[in-house]
Amino acid sequence: MNQTEYLKLIDDVIGQETFKDNWASLSAHKTPGWYARAKLGIFIHWGVYSVPAFGNEWYSRNMYVPGSVEFEHHVKTYGAQKDFGYKDFIPLFRAEKFSASEWIKTFREAGAKFVMPVLEHHDGFAMYDTAFNRWNAKAMGPCRDVAGELKAECEKQGLTFCASTHRAEHYFFMNMGRTFDSDVDPAAEWFDFYAPAHYEEKFGAAMTETCDTVDETGASEEWLTDWMVRTCEIIDQYRPKILYFDWWIQNHTFKPYLKKIAAYYYNRALEWGEEVTIDYKHNAFAPGTATLDIERGALGDVYPEPWQTDTAIGKLSWGYRKDNAYKSTYEVVTTLIDVVSKNGMLLLNLGPKPDGTFTAEETAVLRELGAWLKINGEGIYDTVPYKFFKEGEHQPKAGMFSEGGVPYDEADFRFTYKSGALYAFQMKPSKTILIRSLHTDRCGTSVQNVTLLGSDEAVDFERGRSGLSVTLGAEPKTDLPICLKIELA
Repeated sequence: MNQTEYLKLIDDVIGQETFKDNWASLSAHKTPGWYARAKLGIFIHWGVYSVPAFGNEWYSRNMYVPGSVEFEHHVKTYGAQKDFGYKDFIPLFRAEKFSASEWIKTFREAGAKFVMPVLEHHDGFAMYDTAFNRWNAKAMGPCRDVAGELKAECEKQGLTFCASTHRAEHYFFMNMGRTFDSDVDPAAEWFDFYAPAHYEEKFGAAMTETCDTVDETGASEEWLTDWMVRTCEIIDQYRPKILYFDWWIQNHTFKPYLKKIAAYYYNRALEWGEEVTIDYKHNAFAPGTATLDIERGALGDVYPEPWQTDTAIGKLSWGYRKDNAYKSTYEVVTTLIDVVSKNGMLLLNLGPKPDGTFTAEETAVLRELGAWLKINGEGIYDTVPYKFFKEGEHQPKAGMFSEGGVPYDEADFRFTYKSGALYAFQMKPSKTILIRSLHTDRCGTSVQNVTLLGSDEAVDFERGRSGLSVTLGAEPKTDLPICLKIELA
């Protein structure tokens, strides 16, 4: 199917089906129940940028920014950009040890319920089989349909396949290569890989995700049409249950195309008999038409609709970086608990090596997270927020890109609820516990029984005006949060 045929199909589907390309119609969309119950997914940033493994996943841009550390590193390590450009990393991206079966098994054992690979990052290299981009993993590099293999294994092993596309920013991403003698050359046979590399002062070296680009110059109609068609091809070919967009789509020029994509996707899902949603950031969508995502940050309170935090185990890069720093399992677990207590889901990223293996640090976190969830998952999966989500002074800063270690102590708790039971997570475990929020002066809360998840030992508890006092049989043998199941009368 060519672009003209696809555009007709998009219009036909929108014209004949339930959802129309306007916010009023799209407001009838509901966040999938399976998504709100699942709580934990795995994000995967894997692509050509894993080969240089320097800086971060923006290497493809920054290697063309004169004066940047990536620029200097590239020249020193690989030579001048006109002789060895980003395209020349593709043959080195072989994925020779990639096993979709092992990946999905690892994610399942970590307790994840859905998996979201980045099908195309800002660099323009597609990790899926596509008719609209000859620069793709099926045709070169790994010579495999990475997305297709992961989807097949998700279906085989019982996880939900989702997809992310970050192509929108590719419009300008490599444009700094046009400011000096490099291989980002409009006359070159490979320029379609970098194209259009649109350059103007507003899209210069300072262009970052934190820029306010809502009302600034946007993308061309030609680019936006092509981007929409490519996105709809992903929808039809892989049927992801979540479609995640990265930034810049909040720009005003994207709005008509976002509405069309959403209407097309939601209508297709009705045909499939599936519940789907779109993840968005930066107010790109009207409230209630898709699912809000907060990148590397948090919300300060319970949100009325299910929402998501996406963050990475790696601190310095979403993709593989040789000298990355990594979060501890404690930081990951406490983030998960905090997000879930506020009606959210956690999308946890890792960046595989170019050969398709995981770092030892990320593997360890996934293994320890899975072990913790086997004990405490009852208080995570299928839960909803309680009438109050926290107790204690400490919590993450609200907002995007605000994450950092939180100094929780024994007085910090997070709460979830399911089937007549309140789950109280003590963020720093102790033998003697006092939950002040559950004092006897709080009307309508009567405690019938208290147990510690993962333990068969009896738990002593007493409820008074100072709160619910709980004494465990022994000091907890873990530094990770513990969970009390409080059965309400």
